[in-house]
Amino acid sequence: MAKVAYQTLSQGDRRDALTVAAGRSGRPAYLLEKDVWVVQTLEVLFSAAFGNDLVFKGGTSLSKAYGVIRRFSEDLDITYDIRAFAPELTGGSREPLPVSRSQEQRWTRAIRSELAVWTREQALPVLQAGLAERGFAAEPRAEHDRIFIRYAPIFGDSGFARPDVMVEFGARSTGEPRMTRLVECEAAAHLPDIAFPTASPSVMLAERTFWEKATAMHVFCRQQRQRGSRLSRHWHDVVRLDDAGYADLAIADRPLALSVARHKAKFFAEKDVAGRWIDYEAAVAGDLQLVPTGQAYDALAEDYERMLAGGMLLDDEAGFDDIARRCTDIEARANGVLKRMTDSS
Repeated sequence: MAKVAYQTLSQGDRRDALTVAAGRSGRPAYLLEKDVWVVQTLEVLFSAAFGNDLVFKGGTSLSKAYGVIRRFSEDLDITYDIRAFAPELTGGSREPLPVSRSQEQRWTRAIRSELAVWTREQALPVLQAGLAERGFAAEPRAEHDRIFIRYAPIFGDSGFARPDVMVEFGARSTGEPRMTRLVECEAAAHLPDIAFPTASPSVMLAERTFWEKATAMHVFCRQQRQRGSRLSRHWHDVVRLDDAGYADLAIADRPLALSVARHKAKFFAEKDVAGRWIDYEAAVAGDLQLVPTGQAYDALAEDYERMLAGGMLLDDEAGFDDIARRCTDIEARANGVLKRMTDSS
């Protein structure tokens, strides 16, 4: 018997179907509805003419493409390979980086301007037409390098999950290494008679995502920040990457760690609390800090508790002290391995 496409169902039937899936999965029905839109958006983007040059990354990729995290992650972080997006800047380099701070500033200004135009004039029309052709009525709008896809929610506005999907584009890295992964709707496993959207995006390897997050955590620690609005998700995600074995794979890949460090040093230079430039290469050579102290720790703990109270972590009830202890262990393991590899090179 052929499956019935989700989008061809009446609104009442979609409501009934997702209510059943919610009961079977333990997930709120409004999150299952939003998940359908997330997957369909990915499918449209990566089926486009420019899809081969896009890379899906970030927390939602860990959730949807790798099944590593269970926290609520709703937005799409997409990189447009800088080699394809701005070949006039990169000159065909395999791993393009600006050679000076002034060149980095020129690249950043040019890419930011061109990306806003591309988002509005190319990505937005593709999403508008692609969603409509597939039977998904929405009102996408572009704002600089972001697209917001507003849909009419079946279950009303929950107040927690916005009834829109935000796609944020970047174009300052290659997104490498990457691989194609199958992405499916969570409701599909609980409703076998309904055909839900699927997507096969090119996804940043989880090992690189580990280093992207670990270096961001290192910066937070060295700056001794006292505000952490939703930043504690990085600590949660790194622990879940460790649970899945990706942390050890990332730590053992020194060339990958150096690649991330050099890219961040060029495009995301930051100063520590004393005003000194943060040395990313030193961080991935045995000087990595993943757990802050004092007020910075308290700020993260409070942010984490707000995420727990808001339902962002879903069925993951580990407290922040437990997460921090795990990160202390990851930090020690990483520094031990990285220092040995650095000393022997």
